[in-house]
Amino acid sequence: MTLNYIHHSCFVLSEPEFLIIYDYWQDPQGQLHHLLDEAVREKKEVYFIISHFHQDHYNQDIPLWCQKHDKWHLLPSYDTLRRRRIDKNLPLAVLRFGDVVETRHFSLYVYRSTDVGVSTVTLLHDGTTLYHAGDNNNWYFTDPNNPDADRVKVSLDQMEKLFLSTLRDIKKDFPKLDHAMFPVDPRLEQEMLRGLFQLQHAIPIAHIHPMHFCLFEP
Repeated sequence: MTLNYIHHSCFVLSEPEFLIIYDYWQDPQGQLHHLLDEAVREKKEVYFIISHFHQDHYNQDIPLWCQKHDKWHLLPSYDTLRRRRIDKNLPLAVLRFGDVVETRHFSLYVYRSTDVGVSTVTLLHDGTTLYHAGDNNNWYFTDPNNPDADRVKVSLDQMEKLFLSTLRDIKKDFPKLDHAMFPVDPRLEQEMLRGLFQLQHAIPIAHIHPMHFCLFEP
């Protein structure tokens, strides 16, 4: 198994028979397209997992690609299906809190997020576990003048409780994780690592993969 970072919150898990692509938005280095070309040549199955509808976690080409390739599958969150107006007959499954989606190559456990959409744990057949947080994080904006703080509709105390609750839900099923793809967002300033430290404290993790660390205009 290899795990390649593409851009922002996008990673690609590569196995001999399949690819899993998490939250594809942009491919500035062309890495994803190289892997997809290889998947076509080698007749691999491809799974696109979309945690939520935000533009920096979704690319509108994905449904078009899945329509063209029989072995390419779409697994969007419930809000992505609705907000991006995806044909409801296209997804292999729609991701909702508490779901466990079974595929030929892995099981996908679906959890809550402190933002919109979902977070997920992928369980491979060899027992390897990978957590992709989507936008699940402790969005702990302490500067009231930070324009991004206006988007958070709960108090700091409520946000922290919500986030820790999501971690408890995950830990019930997975007391430890092999890989975690998690936001380290510079807009949180001095608190940018708060959620990551809380995740590591709650659940032992062998490998941490930071994401969502690029400043951008949403």
